[in-house]
Amino acid sequence: MTSQLYLVRHAHSDYTPDELRRPLSVRGYADAVRVTEVLKGERIDYVYSSPYRRALQTVEGIAEYIGKEILIEDNFKERTLAASPLEDFQAAITKVWRDEDFSWEGGESNRIAQQRGVNVTKQVLRRHPGKKVVIGTHGNLMALIMNYYNKDYGFDFWKSLDMPDIYLLTFFGENLINISRKQ
Repeated sequence: MTSQLYLVRHAHSDYTPDELRRPLSVRGYADAVRVTEVLKGERIDYVYSSPYRRALQTVEGIAEYIGKEILIEDNFKERTLAASPLEDFQAAITKVWRDEDFSWEGGESNRIAQQRGVNVTKQVLRRHPGKKVVIGTHGNLMALIMNYYNKDYGFDFWKSLDMPDIYLLTFFGENLINISRKQ
């Protein structure tokens, strides 16, 4: 049975250290409307999201459109890079992508974050076989999930993602058969 997962990287938000409650920016709200428009014609059955406000706000329009509540799934939250902000984000993120088992103090390695993301993705596939499911998530976790299924989706892919961005993953059972970008 073919299932379709629409991984949605959240729209733009102005940085604050409060990961959970950081809202979309003015530009992010406008882009979230565009996400809804893109997904309206897809006949979506369910909407999931990370508990982070910016991810929820990015997919709430499609949830309202189909008349369903957003199902919050903690394991779609962004990967924890470190317990506290690191001095050089670019160097820090590059290091974890170069060594999938490395983690900064209090953070998740790529392997651990990927396993968390893939496990919850498989749970969604098992819960909703044959359905179309939107998942509001975050760039790094999204790239790690996609990288599990296809190594072409790695660090350079993550760096190229837009805010927001939508990728359609088509599965037969739990086997990925196609990835395409929605615009």
